[in-house]
Amino acid sequence: MENSRSQGCTYPVGMRAVKRAGMCILVPPCPGSGDKEHSVSLLLLQMAERKLLVLFGSQTGTAQDMAERIGREATRRHLQCRVEALDSCDLANLIHEPLVVFVCATTGQGDPPDNMKMFWRFLFRKNLPPGSLCQLDYAVLGLGDSSYPKFNFVAKKLHKRVLQLGGNPLLPVALGDDQHDLGPDAVVDPWLVALWDKILALYPLPPGLEIISPDTRLPPKYTLHYLPEDSPPPEGALPQPTALRAVPSELRPFAAPVVSNQRVTAQSHFQDVRLIEFDITGSAITFSAGDVVMIQPQNCPEDVQQFCQLLRLDPDRHFVLKPTEPGTSLPPLLPQPCTIRHLVTHYLDISCVPRRSFFELLSYFSTNELEREKLQEFSSAQGQEELYSYCNRPRRTTLEALWDFPHTTCAIPADYLLDLIPRIRPRAFSIASSLLAHPDRIQILMAVVQYKTRLSKPRRGLCSTWLASLNPEQGDVRVPLWVKKGGMKFPADPATPVIMIGPGTGVAPFRAAIQERVAQGRRGNCLFFGCRQKSKDFYCQAEWEELVAKGFLTLFTAFSRDQEEKVYVQHRIQENRRLVWELLSTGNAHVYLAGNAKQMPVAVAEALQSVLQLEGGLSPSEAEEHLSALERSQRFQSETWS
Repeated sequence: MENSRSQGCTYPVGMRAVKRAGMCILVPPCPGSGDKEHSVSLLLLQMAERKLLVLFGSQTGTAQDMAERIGREATRRHLQCRVEALDSCDLANLIHEPLVVFVCATTGQGDPPDNMKMFWRFLFRKNLPPGSLCQLDYAVLGLGDSSYPKFNFVAKKLHKRVLQLGGNPLLPVALGDDQHDLGPDAVVDPWLVALWDKILALYPLPPGLEIISPDTRLPPKYTLHYLPEDSPPPEGALPQPTALRAVPSELRPFAAPVVSNQRVTAQSHFQDVRLIEFDITGSAITFSAGDVVMIQPQNCPEDVQQFCQLLRLDPDRHFVLKPTEPGTSLPPLLPQPCTIRHLVTHYLDISCVPRRSFFELLSYFSTNELEREKLQEFSSAQGQEELYSYCNRPRRTTLEALWDFPHTTCAIPADYLLDLIPRIRPRAFSIASSLLAHPDRIQILMAVVQYKTRLSKPRRGLCSTWLASLNPEQGDVRVPLWVKKGGMKFPADPATPVIMIGPGTGVAPFRAAIQERVAQGRRGNCLFFGCRQKSKDFYCQAEWEELVAKGFLTLFTAFSRDQEEKVYVQHRIQENRRLVWELLSTGNAHVYLAGNAKQMPVAVAEALQSVLQLEGGLSPSEAEEHLSALERSQRFQSETWS
């Protein structure tokens, strides 16, 4: 039988392909068959499963929260819906999915979030046939920040690539923007209205069913079953160390003893920065310069106690979780059975700033009219400015918000805890040491996050505050951790010089690289380091000066507050432009940048372009293109964070 092709779909000659609900429906032609074609395709459409897959790529949890919101709205429309991280999805089955909504954030310099990196590599494989997703109806929702140069880069690129592979976009890509007065919801809310119109046109509600009203509370994802109070404590409730371990990962972290916890800024300095060392003996962990260590933090005992008192929970009660819907997997990081104390200490992120979805769910439990009205306002499209002022601007925590709604808080059913409060996310730290210099050890350079807002209590970072509080002299103190490949790769050729630009704690990965390269006898290490004052926050000063004396390091420092005019690393680059140009042009040097993501990366890029113009004789446009070419060839790499 001969075949024809349409959008990459192959079908027998003489058959017509009518695309309905994500399927190529084949309809045989016959004279005067317009009505017949319509009735056949409609019949097949009615037989099509009303299935939606929502896939997210999320770094901080915002995209996941949005994906779960779409999942709830799908449930109200009686669609079978799965919500999964992109890397958790069976990619081979994507070609069989009729309807997918992608929700993705953009990180760093236009990079995909960690939990969609495998999917990203798969999607851009050159051997994927052009029509491999021809059955797919899809929509892409991006969440980004327009103050960054590559605003929503991942969402735009994903939309374009799925289109290339034959997918059928239901709507133009939506580009949510944190910088908007109303946040991403300004774009998301109207886009979702249009999306549901499109989806219900393809998958009408089954006869006799209506959209579940927003006034109706949906069932929880899990039910929490208490064990009898007199039952013996369950064995193995907490993860036990095993003799033979796989390489540690998020699901199996290594409990690393804290060896030392040293403050590296002067006591009089406003910023507390720590050099913390962990013992990884017997963990099977290996890493190279540029890799990151992931640390799973926990809530402090005082906050856990307050939370349990507010919700009238017994912290020592044991429970087991059971999924409400068959096929829903249990949270992999929670032991079964578990105590309330373990759940609140290690799993529920009661210190995060609550999102709109938190107030929406909370409103269903409210027995107090005033509290319910306020919660409903916070969860409405019109109330987003008010919510931003209440929550985001002062960085109010979930626990503090619960204090403000006492009547509602004490009425929260325990079954809804995991729907209401997200899990504590691991934090990433650049590794600041080399195994060649410090065998069986990992060191990190960490700024303790603390700042003031209009709230009376200072804001504190969950992970950095917890880590700073750990004192190895008071006994065996352990931290759950694992290692991941970092974004920066240092040159394999020992003769290649490296220019490293690391102001503040951005110097951490370069300390690892310098230790590694010095242990291998490599010279050609050039470091631009910046901080406020030489006497107060010049991290690792003695170490750098010793390496300079031995000829292993060329060091340029910028102490911004030690003179009247502020001096930053970009100024030192311009002052030493001849050396930078020689290293780039004749030495084939690689350039690395790490640190705060706001103004610094742009200022450094401009300084490098200035070097290319003044020393290399390039025009401004040629210098910009040359720097982009260095990025493409991995000779200019950066790792920045906000």
